[in-house]
Amino acid sequence: MLIIYALLVFMVFIWSFSFVLVDIVVEFMPPMSLALTRFVIVSLVFIIVDIYLLINRKIQYNKLEEKKEKVLYSKREWMYIIIASFCGLTLFFAIQYSAIDLIGPSLPALFVCLLSPVLITILALFFFKEKLTSIKLIGFGIATIGGFLLVTGGDLGTLTPKTPNFLGYIYALITPLLWAVYTIVTKKISKEKSNLITLKYIAYLGTVELFIFVLINNELLIFIQNLANVVVLITGLYLGVGCYIIGYFIWQKSQKELKSSKGASFLYVEPFLTLIFSILLNRAEIILIWNLMGGFIVLIAVLIINYK
Repeated sequence: MLIIYALLVFMVFIWSFSFVLVDIVVEFMPPMSLALTRFVIVSLVFIIVDIYLLINRKIQYNKLEEKKEKVLYSKREWMYIIIASFCGLTLFFAIQYSAIDLIGPSLPALFVCLLSPVLITILALFFFKEKLTSIKLIGFGIATIGGFLLVTGGDLGTLTPKTPNFLGYIYALITPLLWAVYTIVTKKISKEKSNLITLKYIAYLGTVELFIFVLINNELLIFIQNLANVVVLITGLYLGVGCYIIGYFIWQKSQKELKSSKGASFLYVEPFLTLIFSILLNRAEIILIWNLMGGFIVLIAVLIINYK
């Protein structure tokens, strides 16, 4: 049990630093192209692993056929995988990286890590018919107050189109909704399916989708040129292998061995670690004390909503 907790701490540190790393790289590479770089590397790693396993696999034909039924995905599950790739990879990372580029790393981290659990709980009420208790209602009420402070910093004028950071705030607000959709959709995929295989298919589809968007945005030349950039390659490896493959593996492992609420509780410290990393590396921030206070209130609300 102690090992899984240690792995979760490691995962949170990896994910926390990724926001700051992205903030550095998007200064000379568009967010969409950076997201594509990340998932090209992820896809290549999965392909190399698959080739290695295929060459070294020593399984009898009949045993392979016995397992085939469990590996095959239904048409509905493929639909969920496509939705997950589009919402959880293509749109999510393109928009999140754009938000980081516009308003710095800390606020997007606060938004996605603290607002996502609330949105996931709300969606679960409809899609999984979970009961709405009085405790949850109180939690949602507190989350509304905290969410207002977190998003606006206590000033509604922050969200008016005339403010300089309006687009960055809107992007940051969209990301927790996309992550909530991704989470609900992937939960609908059969538990008998391998989490890593599902992540692999999502990564493949996301890579193709991101490539199409890069073409549409006329960023292909920029993407190709930056493949020779050492900083971009190191960042791509960190985001791809570190954050997606290793990080998601730890996350999936924790979900199997711990209660979901216990695993999720580690995510609540992620935005605050991101803020520390950002300050240490002298990154530009527009975060206010009211944003942080709102974040703490949302954190309390999430704990109340998940109280049993």
